[in-house]
Amino acid sequence: MTNYADLGIRPIVNAAGRYTAFGGSVMAPEVVSAMVEAASCHVSIPALHEAAGARLAELTNNDAAYVTTGAGAGIVLAVLAAATGDDPELIIRHAEGRALPAEVIVQRAHAIPYLPAIRLAGATVVEAGVRLGATAAADLAAATTDRTVAIFHVAGGHLAPGALPLPEVVAYGRQRGIPVIVDAAAQLPPVSNLWAFTRDAGADLALFSGGKDLLGPQASGLVVGRADLIEAMRLHGSPNQRLARALKTGKEEIMGLLAAVERYVALDHDARARRWDDILQNWADGLADLPGVRMTRSEENEAGQELPRLIMQWRSGPAPTELVAHLAGQDPAVGIVKAGPMAVGLTPEIVTDDEVAVVVAAVRRAWAELY
Repeated sequence: MTNYADLGIRPIVNAAGRYTAFGGSVMAPEVVSAMVEAASCHVSIPALHEAAGARLAELTNNDAAYVTTGAGAGIVLAVLAAATGDDPELIIRHAEGRALPAEVIVQRAHAIPYLPAIRLAGATVVEAGVRLGATAAADLAAATTDRTVAIFHVAGGHLAPGALPLPEVVAYGRQRGIPVIVDAAAQLPPVSNLWAFTRDAGADLALFSGGKDLLGPQASGLVVGRADLIEAMRLHGSPNQRLARALKTGKEEIMGLLAAVERYVALDHDARARRWDDILQNWADGLADLPGVRMTRSEENEAGQELPRLIMQWRSGPAPTELVAHLAGQDPAVGIVKAGPMAVGLTPEIVTDDEVAVVVAAVRRAWAELY
C-alpha cells in the first residue's frame, strides 16, 4: 500500500488547531471502525440517510438531522432547502439552471470567507448593517426583499462586535417567515451547542463540521433542525440527480459521523478540559525561560470558541510567520499559528500525550536558531 512516506509527505504534530489545511482532526478509533464496517457491504443510501438522521436527531435533541460532505456542503444544501422547500418543481428548476432569484441576508459583521457556499447554491448574498458598530433589526428589514429566502447567522466570539444577537435574528425571521441558518461549523465544544442554536434559541437549521472536535470524518458535516428543511436538503442531495448530486456523502461518512456523535455526547468533557489545562501549564513551564518571550493564556481560540490556548509573545525577533514556517520545516514538523503581530498560538486539544514534550522541544530549538 502507498502511504504518506511513499509520497514524500511528513505527518505534522498539530499544535495549531483543527484546520482543514492540516486535515482537521485525527478520527477517533470508534469512527474508523464504523467506517471500515460500513465499507464492507452495500445498503440503500436514502434509507441510511433517513435512519442515521433519525438517530442523530435523537442524540442532539433536534427534530431532524442530515449528514453532509463537510460543513461547506451543509451551507449549500441548507440554502437550497430554504429556497425551494420540498416543492419538486422548484427543485428541478435549480437542477436545470432555471432557479428563481434568491437572496440570503448576512450581517456585515458576519462576512466570513465561506460565503461563496451561499452563492454556490445560486443565491445572492445581501449584507446588512455595518461591519464595526451596532446592527439592528431595521438593518435586516432594509435588506429584506420578496426574494429573501434565508438569514445566515455565524456563531463565534471571533466575529466583529456589534452584530445582532441570534435571539433577535430569530425573532425577526419568525416575524417575516424567513428561515435562520446558523453556521456553527467550529463551535464545538460545548456539546450543548448541538441543540442550543436550534432547540433553545429557535434557529431553523444549524450546521457543524464533522472533522473538528467531533473527531469524525474530515469530509463530513452535520445539519440539525427543522424536519421539513432537512427533508428538502435530502431531495436536493445525492443520490438524487439534482443540483447537489456532486456533494455526495458516502455510507462510510454517514456511519462514521454517527459513531462520532454517539461518542461525543457520552464524553467526560470536564476531564478533557482538565487535560488541556495540564498541557498548557506544561508548555508554559517548558517555554518560560526563552529569551525575550512572554507566555500568556487566552480563553478563546481562533474560531471564537471558549477554548484555552497558549499565546507566545515577543517584542523583537523573528516574524511570527518565520517561526511558523521554521517549525513546519523541522523533523518532526510542528504546526502552530500566528496569533498577533508578534505572537503565535499553541492549541492543546489535538496533540497526543507523547507529542506534548515534542512541541516544547521543537519550539525551543526553533527559537534558539532564529532569535
